[in-house]
Amino acid sequence: MQHATTLLLGLKGLVVQRVELADDGARVVHAITNREWAGVCPACGRRSTSVKDQAMTSPKDLPYGPAAVKVLWHKRRWRCRTGGCPQRTFTDRVPAVAPGARTSVRLRDAVAEAVGENRCVAEVARSHRLSWPTVQRAVSAAVAALPAEPAPTPLLGIDETRFGRPRWLLSPDGRWVLVEPWETGFVDLTGAQGLLGQVDGRTGAAVCGWLAQRSQAWRDAVRIVAIDPSAPYAAAVRQMLPHTAIAVDHFHLVLAANRAVTKVRQRVTREYLGRRGRRTDPAWVNRRHLLRGRERLSDKRFTQMWNACVDGDPSGELLATWIAKEELRSLLACAADGGHPHQIRRRLGDFYSWCARVDVPEVTVLAELIDTWWPAVLTFLRTAVTNAATEGTNRLIKQVKRNACGFRNRRNYRDRVRFHCTRSRERARTRRLPA
Repeated sequence: MQHATTLLLGLKGLVVQRVELADDGARVVHAITNREWAGVCPACGRRSTSVKDQAMTSPKDLPYGPAAVKVLWHKRRWRCRTGGCPQRTFTDRVPAVAPGARTSVRLRDAVAEAVGENRCVAEVARSHRLSWPTVQRAVSAAVAALPAEPAPTPLLGIDETRFGRPRWLLSPDGRWVLVEPWETGFVDLTGAQGLLGQVDGRTGAAVCGWLAQRSQAWRDAVRIVAIDPSAPYAAAVRQMLPHTAIAVDHFHLVLAANRAVTKVRQRVTREYLGRRGRRTDPAWVNRRHLLRGRERLSDKRFTQMWNACVDGDPSGELLATWIAKEELRSLLACAADGGHPHQIRRRLGDFYSWCARVDVPEVTVLAELIDTWWPAVLTFLRTAVTNAATEGTNRLIKQVKRNACGFRNRRNYRDRVRFHCTRSRERARTRRLPA
């Protein structure tokens, strides 16, 4: 049976001899190697009985309570007498401390876990009294232990995020070019793996390059790809995954409808008043209410908004655009209702009929957008697959950059992002996949 102090220390392979109290209040733990691990040659695995020298190391470990704990490991240097063994001499090795390491395995795991929880490397290093490179090496080792190749997934999300601020760079031909450092991320929408990978740029070539690195079996497993209304992304998916259905994210469709409402409000104000909106203008006062859904407005607030827009817009184009936006939201709500074909056909007809009747340029552009992306919209209505998990991953990426106050090393940035965004996820929710 192990001694109680050894059990409290909990370093596998070490046995506590005694504990002393230093002048500064720190507890000094003297430990020796357990018999199971003492004298075992790391090359041949034979146990040696020839002691060459005594050695002592002081690996850092996790803190216990308010006072520091200093571990002094008294170990021996052995000679290997096994014939043909390339290891001439060696010191004791235990699972709790890696060979040549100055920190325990559980301390490195703890600091890597802390950084994985999106704590700054410098802050974790200060709290554990370690150097910045030591903590970063622990994070890099934890990232290297992650699977190099993502597992196949039936639902794939693609979206872009910005790495840094736009910069003006001098091109080889002497012209100044505005460069925006965008990145494209690939996310497992089932929730099992999180972020699958990142590539530079937000072009179709970037998507094709990442998908080309996956195996054919991996690409064949993908059944639905959720994207924003991005023509380059859609073209790349059709090229590399011709059997896959594309689902456009409904959030961006509603966003396009809200932008149409804003454009009409601004245009009508300039046409009738010859200036931009002010606080005294009814349309400007209700600009926020126009962007809300009808179900989120009380009857009193809706009546006030409606009457104010009728009085402030003689043309009626603003309310016509608002109704088109609500018709589109009603169409997209079919996904939550089960995606019944008859319901989709009826609401799609109502949306197109209203857009053709009002003849507002912004509404016409909105109808053309739905017509262009209708196969992808129909996939969303039938399956309810969205890019919400991808947008959530983008939020995590931004939090990593914000907590680190920016990155100068692109590799450290990718390691931090991958380690933070590929952690354990919620259990996959059931999705309705096409037959």
